[in-house]
Amino acid sequence: MQDERIIFLDSNIVIYAYRNDEKNKQQKAKQLFAEKNVVISTQVLQETANTLYRKFKTDLHTIGSLLKECVRNVTTLHINTQETVIKACAIAERYQYSFYDSLIIAAALEAGCQILYSEDMHHNMMIEGQLTILNPFI
Repeated sequence: MQDERIIFLDSNIVIYAYRNDEKNKQQKAKQLFAEKNVVISTQVLQETANTLYRKFKTDLHTIGSLLKECVRNVTTLHINTQETVIKACAIAERYQYSFYDSLIIAAALEAGCQILYSEDMHHNMMIEGQLTILNPFI
């Protein structure tokens, strides 16, 4: 039943898929993109663009092309709404995550995901009895 699961990719996983400086992490990130039911959010696109531009000095034309490719490679692009933001506030308060990590979690929950892959959050943490956060590099 592994094919039935819906996974959400945090921006750090997306960035590894497009960077060549850590080959093992790049390979794992690309494997996650190849799964059947993959979700990212508009926030993930924004964070990816910002990181590629500021940290890696990638030009904006290349970033635009990478973002288009990224969206083509996922099953669903979750668009954050007012409800997503409000849910993020409740998650931040309950689980003590930052607001922006909570926004990622809220989007994953709204999209019906069972797994959220992130390098930056607590590995193996269960959220709302529905979503497990996993670090794919452990």
